[in-house]
Amino acid sequence: MSGVGMGLALVLAMSVAGQPAMAIGNDDRIQPSGGAMILDAVVARPLLAAATLGGTAIFLVSLPFSALGGNVDTAAETLIKTPAEATFRRCLGCEVSRRADER
Repeated sequence: MSGVGMGLALVLAMSVAGQPAMAIGNDDRIQPSGGAMILDAVVARPLLAAATLGGTAIFLVSLPFSALGGNVDTAAETLIKTPAEATFRRCLGCEVSRRADER
């Protein structure tokens, strides 16, 4: 993937991951629809995985500057942990980065 393509995938994936969750009442028993699960598996998860890899690469390149600035933890949280949790931790079709059994 070219640098522009990777950057575009990273921006798109981060915008998908950064969307606020829309709560429908207080009913935690609401399950994602089949369409949401399919869209999540086919589109969102691959983009978020690419964002995790891209964020890791950007983090490694910027690590000396983050270390000098004293914000290594913040950079790691933003560039690696947030997209990784959205990719691997949240339930399929869910909008909140939590496992289904943690609701």
